[in-house]
Amino acid sequence: MTWIRTIPLAEASEALRRAMQEQRQLYPAEYATPVFPTKDGPSSIVASHTLIPEALFHAFSTFGALLSPDLPLSRRQHEMIATVVSVTNRCSY
Repeated sequence: MTWIRTIPLAEASEALRRAMQEQRQLYPAEYATPVFPTKDGPSSIVASHTLIPEALFHAFSTFGALLSPDLPLSRRQHEMIATVVSVTNRCSY
């Protein structure tokens, strides 16, 4: 398994904390609790982006924007698309 250095939340710079907080605000409330949290809080997929806060924000805020209730798809349709993409990519989350 590949190991990626991550920055624990306790050691996060202001830029990293801001990136994590701002991208989280775009997600539905149900996403507030990580399914596979690390000992430091965020899920490993989010934590793997902590070395580059700007990339973390843009990568995860994109998905948050795609889940917007202002879009013509229903929440159920958004989740169905996300599930099919995850299965196709063989993701465990």
